[in-house]
Amino acid sequence: FTRMGRFDRLYGADRLRGVRLIDQEPIGRTPRSNPVTYIKAFDEIRKEFAALREARHRGLTASHFSFNVPGGRCEACGGGGYQKLEMYFFEDMYVTCEECGGRRYKPEVLEVAYQGKTIHEVLGMTVEEALRFFPGPALRRKLGVLAEVGLGYLRLGQPATTLSGGEAQRLKICAELADGASEDLIYLMDEPTTGLHFDDIRKLMAVLNKLVDNGNTVVVVEHNLDVIKQADWIVDLGPEGGDRGGEIVAEGTPEQIAAHPRSYTGQFLRPYLTR
Repeated sequence: FTRMGRFDRLYGADRLRGVRLIDQEPIGRTPRSNPVTYIKAFDEIRKEFAALREARHRGLTASHFSFNVPGGRCEACGGGGYQKLEMYFFEDMYVTCEECGGRRYKPEVLEVAYQGKTIHEVLGMTVEEALRFFPGPALRRKLGVLAEVGLGYLRLGQPATTLSGGEAQRLKICAELADGASEDLIYLMDEPTTGLHFDDIRKLMAVLNKLVDNGNTVVVVEHNLDVIKQADWIVDLGPEGGDRGGEIVAEGTPEQIAAHPRSYTGQFLRPYLTR
C-alpha cells in the first residue's frame, strides 16, 4: 500500500502481529519457482534422497539434490531445466536445456533413486501422487494442504510461470498454513474465488476457516453470494458502483444484511440463507 487512508480512530491494532496481502500476483517470474519449493516441502524430499545408501556411497548430501545451489545441479541451465532466450522487444522465451534435457541435475545425481524414482521424476509427480508415494508425516502435512484447496493436480516442480492467478493465490494461502500459520494476523484477499469450480470454492472456504480457527482474521473482497453468506461479518459498500458508491450501506451478520432495506447485496443474499 502506497498511502494510508483517512480515519478518525483505529481500534485493535495493538492486538495484531501483522498483515498479509494474499493476491493473485505470480509466486515467481521464472521456471525455477515452483509449488514444492514455495511451500518449503522440497527440503523434506531432499533429506529423503540424501538418506539413501546410494547417495551416502556417492557422497551426496541434501544440497546436491537442490537445483538452486551449485553441487548436483546442471550448471549449463543453473538447475532451471530451461535456458532463457532474450527477445529484447518481445517477452523472453525459455527453451529446454540441451545439456540436461530439462532434468535439472547432473547424471550422477539422477542415478540415485528413491523407491525407483529419481529426483527429477519426483518433481514431475502431482501433489496427489506424491501424497501416496511419500510416507513422511512432515512432508505429507505440507503437501496435504495443497490437496485441501484443490491443487492436488499441480506437479511438484511445475514452473510458476504456468500457474494462473487463482492458483498462485491459493498457493500463498497454503504456504501460510504449511508454515504453521501463526495467530493474530489479518489476511487480505481480493476475489479469491475467481475462476474456481463450485467444489474448489468449498475447499477454499474450508482453508479460510482454518486460518480463522488458528486465531486470525480474514478480510475478503467478494461478490460470490455462496461465500458472502458464510462470513461472520459483512460490510456492504454502495449504494451503487463506481463514483456513485463508496459509502457503508450496511454492516452486520448475513441475516442482518439480508434484512436491511437499502442493501442490494441483502436482496440477493436473502434466498441463499434459506438453502
